[in-house]
Amino acid sequence: MRPDPREDRAWGPEDVSDFLGVPITTLYQWRHRGLGPPAARIGRHLRYLPEDVLAWFRQQQQQDVA
Repeated sequence: MRPDPREDRAWGPEDVSDFLGVPITTLYQWRHRGLGPPAARIGRHLRYLPEDVLAWFRQQQQQDVA
């Protein structure tokens, strides 16, 4: 089941991976290089706000068109 960006909870890497259709390892590589959607560490866990992932995705779309 795909994550719903309208949910009121933060997403884990698995959720973002499913939503974007990329492997989890790609998310970690992007994060290491400063290229992917913004995320935060909550203890040992990496979390993404759905609205941040959507904003990042839309920004990528605009850069691709330009």
